[in-house]
Amino acid sequence: MAECKPLILAVVGPTASGKTALGVEICKKLGGEVISCDSMQIYKGMDIATAKPSADEMQSIPHHLIGFVDPVSEYSVAAYCDEACRAAEDIISRGRVPVLVGGTGLYYSSFSDNIRFPDAASDPALRQELKETALREGTGALLERLREVDPNRAARLHENDTDRIIRALEVYILTGQTITRQEQLSRSEPSPFRFVTAFLDARDRSYLYDRINRRVDMMLESGLLDEAKRFYDSERGKTAVQAIGYKELFPYFEGNASLEECVENLKMQTRRYAKRQLTWFRRDERAKAFYIDDYPDTASLAEAVLEYFIKEGDAGVK
Repeated sequence: MAECKPLILAVVGPTASGKTALGVEICKKLGGEVISCDSMQIYKGMDIATAKPSADEMQSIPHHLIGFVDPVSEYSVAAYCDEACRAAEDIISRGRVPVLVGGTGLYYSSFSDNIRFPDAASDPALRQELKETALREGTGALLERLREVDPNRAARLHENDTDRIIRALEVYILTGQTITRQEQLSRSEPSPFRFVTAFLDARDRSYLYDRINRRVDMMLESGLLDEAKRFYDSERGKTAVQAIGYKELFPYFEGNASLEECVENLKMQTRRYAKRQLTWFRRDERAKAFYIDDYPDTASLAEAVLEYFIKEGDAGVK
């Protein structure tokens, strides 16, 4: 009989695909608790832009790793993996099921692959030099440099991911070893958990994009403009500046674009982000796709995912 590891059900996919509602519905039926897998929902005060679930949406289901980090603080993938592991162990110790819910591919992959993060060398002067290069030549130039030495890592990063691009170059320059190679070496110890992953996809891309556009409109109705203005007027830090939903509205506050132009750009950037999320999860062979436009409601989708989870859970101990 195969080793019986505790199970984690992961619900992953692009923004506006219905992950939050599905995770809650599954937890209600399964006796589970949600562990957020979202690199922006971890921050305090960044509620509307990150689609952080409200108390009503949580429906009394415990949610972990939401709203516990100050936006001006730095937070690493390694810290997330440690916190997620502790949360999962706590949930399991109480006889409940961890349900990982979110769309941050790097968080999901690092946690599920049990990647160990060595304390790589750091050089503030080198990092500052790379930052100045990014300002002078553009982040795209740094991404091209990274592509030359670590094409796998470069393919996983967007040009807007300045900090991660700089960190990858810093590690390579200081150690002579790419982050990709370090990750390969760090996978020597298997995860203490077994993941069953449901990936929310869409057969019709326009169906998902329409949901995204409507979500942006709802965010604006819920006060997104005021939330973005608070960060614009405050010591917002680099985290808030990078968050989709804030930076697209800053030109409006600066008088450089109309609100309508900024909103259209926000919708476009959110659709582009969703496309990157889809690309990430589609190449994960462990993730089974569930097409949201095949199901009439969240309840029927939850039944399908639960059936898959139970089947895979039973198969893993045979």
